[in-house]
Amino acid sequence: GEGESMGPLTDEMKRELKDRQGDIQYDVEWTSLAGYLQFLEDKGVSCNVGSFIGAATPRINVLGYEDRAPNAEELEKMCEIVEQAMREGAMGLASSLIYAPGFYAETDELTALCKAAAKHNGLYCSHLRSESYGLLESLDEFLTVVRQSGIRGEIYHLKAAGRDNWPKLAQAIEKIEQARAEGLTVTADVYTYTAASTGLNGSMPPWVQEGGHDQWVANLKDPKIRKRVLNEMNRKGENWENWFDLSGADGCLVVGIKQDSLKPLTGKTLTEIGELWGVSPAEAAIDLVVKDDSRIQMVYFAMSEDNIRLKLSKSWVGICSDMESSAPEGVFLKASTHPRAYGSFARFLGRYVRDEKVAPLEPAIPRMSGMTCQALGLTDRGLLKAGYYADIVVFDPDKIQDNATFEQPMQFATGVGHVLVNGTPVVTDGEHTGATPGQFVRGPGY
Repeated sequence: GEGESMGPLTDEMKRELKDRQGDIQYDVEWTSLAGYLQFLEDKGVSCNVGSFIGAATPRINVLGYEDRAPNAEELEKMCEIVEQAMREGAMGLASSLIYAPGFYAETDELTALCKAAAKHNGLYCSHLRSESYGLLESLDEFLTVVRQSGIRGEIYHLKAAGRDNWPKLAQAIEKIEQARAEGLTVTADVYTYTAASTGLNGSMPPWVQEGGHDQWVANLKDPKIRKRVLNEMNRKGENWENWFDLSGADGCLVVGIKQDSLKPLTGKTLTEIGELWGVSPAEAAIDLVVKDDSRIQMVYFAMSEDNIRLKLSKSWVGICSDMESSAPEGVFLKASTHPRAYGSFARFLGRYVRDEKVAPLEPAIPRMSGMTCQALGLTDRGLLKAGYYADIVVFDPDKIQDNATFEQPMQFATGVGHVLVNGTPVVTDGEHTGATPGQFVRGPGY
């Protein structure tokens, strides 16, 4: 649910969801967010599933992909959509403010939607409007929304991107700790790597994406617009988050392509693709989006190892993967991924807790279990306690190890012996049992 969620969907949104599918093809048999999560449970899934309602989803329902503020009546409709999702079991509201159309939302719109979610004890999670040059101002916006709406807040994958911005992380942490001392319920989560992963839409200005995906691609085919986009890509993003600038062309790695004819480019940087095609790296990025008719999943190298240690040393920072759950088989092998999809949690326990002693083991455990459930407003999960659901991971602290790399990300972690989901063994002696006891876990407003 980061930014957008799998419901509620209009007929047009269902069509778009079907049209935008890549290697994984499925029919859209649901309309509401709860309908989607129930669909997963009914189909059979090994892990529990839950979701936020993405803040851009009510916006698309009511305004489409227009870059404008809603009027009072439209905003009321958007708030009703949030409340309905909360009653159906959403965990809260989530915004991702670097992507169109979520980028178009002003602070007062986010505050109104958060007030609607807060009525049902929801959590507000946000990928901040900037994690780079505007990190501190974006954090101020987030804290303003939390204060004014009375909601609990969590910062999605807290980071400072781009070498020039690395020193800002310590300042951001200071601001968060000050807000916590004032009594605001604010936490954060992180993945344990120096590279991010998102699409090439994160390397192009939001104005060119107004109107949705098809309009974006059409715009990039217009020579005049293309020239303007190239110009903006090749400089610091002043009022938008330019991952092309933050990572540099050598630090932009292609991992997810839709068209079979282009799949051999997987694992190459934009610099390498530009050389192959005889164009600049920025032109290669534009050509990729047009030729593949997709956002192209990328890995962006833009963060500092010292900052990862700093974040992981904080007891109020939880662990996330920020990636879809994929298997190293079948259709998933048609694309690559980020190693965090396979290693983020094990890397925390093995590398940072055991080897580097960034945090002690016992307080590290709740940061992946009880603290997470508390943030989500769940009162019967996350602790080894009578009457709670038996969601249990048994691991060997001496052997736990991430094995996924950027070159070969689809490598399972080792050192995990057993996993129980709702009391049913899903992993026994390190092997998957084939069991699918996962449930649609409903949020506090259900």
